[in-house]
Amino acid sequence: MSESTPTFESLGLSSALLHAVKQNKFSRPYPIQQKTIPQAIAKKDILGLAQTGSGKTASYILPILQRIEEEKWTDSGRNIPALVLVPSRELAAQVLQVTDSLSKELPTRVKTMAVHGGVSINPQMKNMHGVQVLIATTGRLLDLIDSKALSLSELKILVLDEADKMLNPGFQEELDKLLSMMPVKRQNLLFSATLNEKIKDVERVLLHQPVLVKIESEKKDVDLIQQRAFRVQPERKGPFLRYLIRTLVLEQVLIFTSSIKSADKLTEKLSKNGIEASATHSKKSNSARQQALTKFKDGDLRVLVATDLIARGIDIDFLPVVINYELPRSPKDYIHRIGRTGRAENPGQAFSLICPEDQHHFKVIQKKMGKWITLEGTEEVDLHGC
Repeated sequence: MSESTPTFESLGLSSALLHAVKQNKFSRPYPIQQKTIPQAIAKKDILGLAQTGSGKTASYILPILQRIEEEKWTDSGRNIPALVLVPSRELAAQVLQVTDSLSKELPTRVKTMAVHGGVSINPQMKNMHGVQVLIATTGRLLDLIDSKALSLSELKILVLDEADKMLNPGFQEELDKLLSMMPVKRQNLLFSATLNEKIKDVERVLLHQPVLVKIESEKKDVDLIQQRAFRVQPERKGPFLRYLIRTLVLEQVLIFTSSIKSADKLTEKLSKNGIEASATHSKKSNSARQQALTKFKDGDLRVLVATDLIARGIDIDFLPVVINYELPRSPKDYIHRIGRTGRAENPGQAFSLICPEDQHHFKVIQKKMGKWITLEGTEEVDLHGC
């Protein structure tokens, strides 16, 4: 490794955390980690812009753990010192896993917990005492606060992960309530895939002289992905999807739909036609979602059908194929979707099924992405038996 190659040793991390990094087989810091970790350790407010899969979880968890270690945070009862807010249960579980893994090497135990809906609130209430790092969805966190299970009055560090989603109408009111319960003087770390007007508004309110870190990696990652688009009539869409899965022998494929209803309907159709599939969305129980995700990650489930919000918590090192059964509303969501494959310098494939009414919107997406995709005809494909 040359002297110019960044290392974790150059970021100011403690020896215990460097050992944890090594144990987790992190070879070198991602760009977002390289630029944010030293600033976060210095207690600066940070607005980090980087897409999912760029290593941002460790970008804020490592500095939080370092601060716990240095300041020797003691048992603060039900006053939470570090809070990570996330938009989905899956992302909460993922962040908890990273936190637990990186905290194992610290000289004193760090108590961490993830709280979200879909499971009983009682165990969460009982186990809240002494929690140092809490990962939470907004709705369940408000329920716990209403039940006097915890307090944010002494919060030292706030993290908003996937802040672009946290500022959607479904979360905004809950987030505002939570912010009103926190001390003004605290460290804020915001991470987002995009910088829109809502993020700019929050930047003005939440962050004090923030360090802006923007990782321009979308174009590079998109170039790693082989994109194909197929023109298909609505009535042939389902059969053509099954044709693709079978003829290309796709063994692990993530399929995106635009709604919960569509996800359930598509999953039912796939299963009826002999293709094992499960749907994951906000109407599914937590145990059902976790079971489906585990089976998919382990290679025991051929197809996982997901909506956009739920997919934010799906983190797989190498996912070979993503299919847009329905296009998202936002071009940025399209890039985020296909970015589930072609990660960590691995190539991947992304297919989109385009009905006639989708063609104009697909042109808008391509223009925003800066990459044009040939629309392949499917009229001659024999779908009999599919």
